[in-house]
Amino acid sequence: MPAIQYGGIIEKYRTCLPVGKSTPIVTLLEGDTPLLPAPRLARRLELPEDAVFLKIEGMNPTGSFKDRGMTVAVSKALEARARGVLCASTGNTAASAAAYAARAGLRCAVLLPEGGVAAGKLAAALMHGASVVAVRAGFDAALQLAQRASQEAGWTLVNSVNPFRIQGQKTAAFEIIETLGRAPDFQFMPVGNAGNITAYWLGYREWHAALRKGLPKMMGFQAKGAAPLVLGRPVARPKTVASAIRIGSPASWSGAIRAKEESGGMIGAVSDAEILSAWRLLAKEEGVFCEPASAAGAAGLLRFAKTGAFHRMDASKRRALKIVCILTGHGLKDPDTPKQLRFRQKTIDADVRAALQALR
Repeated sequence: MPAIQYGGIIEKYRTCLPVGKSTPIVTLLEGDTPLLPAPRLARRLELPEDAVFLKIEGMNPTGSFKDRGMTVAVSKALEARARGVLCASTGNTAASAAAYAARAGLRCAVLLPEGGVAAGKLAAALMHGASVVAVRAGFDAALQLAQRASQEAGWTLVNSVNPFRIQGQKTAAFEIIETLGRAPDFQFMPVGNAGNITAYWLGYREWHAALRKGLPKMMGFQAKGAAPLVLGRPVARPKTVASAIRIGSPASWSGAIRAKEESGGMIGAVSDAEILSAWRLLAKEEGVFCEPASAAGAAGLLRFAKTGAFHRMDASKRRALKIVCILTGHGLKDPDTPKQLRFRQKTIDADVRAALQALR
């Protein structure tokens, strides 16, 4: 029988990643996520129907973009014969690290801010066998603790400060280019710990260096209650409904600023109300259920469009415009937030007349 051929981003982009022949590949077949046209969102912005796309990273194996970086980070940890992997997390990193560690046969421990992690993410980390430790502090303190503990224990830290994480995550930029045939003109995305915007910009720059073609404007958005990059200083007690970006001192701060400045983009802030509005819009009008933090980029797009920037473009440029919104995690990651919203629901008897009346 022929040997099984494994895919995943390492096999697909091996020549662009820091792996060698001796690197054991730990994969759950991550990557190749959809780049879905969003015609209704485009019409809202009064743009051509083929102008706006959603990169649905919630279709990765553990439901978030973290898997792209984790396959590389855990593969390299296994190659280095690490005793285990450790991370601090608001949830998605924990779920991903636990899954890939399980796949690799490595121990995994995750430090979570007490009471600050969505149920779906916590459940995944537990089911994959990770040792879950709640820290009586926010994410930033948990990350500092994880950094110190990993050094003393001889475990590999797999947060985005691990450069292999950034290397894996850059592959999403390659996929967008492959689908569009070029880089988008604008990329809108949520920003929390800032590793993802750093990784995308790395991917786009590597592509540009090879082919000398255009680069996107990187448009990152934080929640107003957790917007250190916008304020220019750390936020001691970040607050937002979008738990995945509830971070007051991003580890990849300099990378995010570099992406903004080199691309001619921006780092902005959107309110929780704007995030939730965009979150529901994507679900109701485009059929895409993402976690609330994922909608920060779309909320930023809706806000940016109100400035008239797109309409001031030359008509030919507007017709050719390509905009990508990065949706970082699946909606089922956070089953609690929808319960806080008001939805109309009727209860009827098992009677056809009652059913028809309800339909009216």
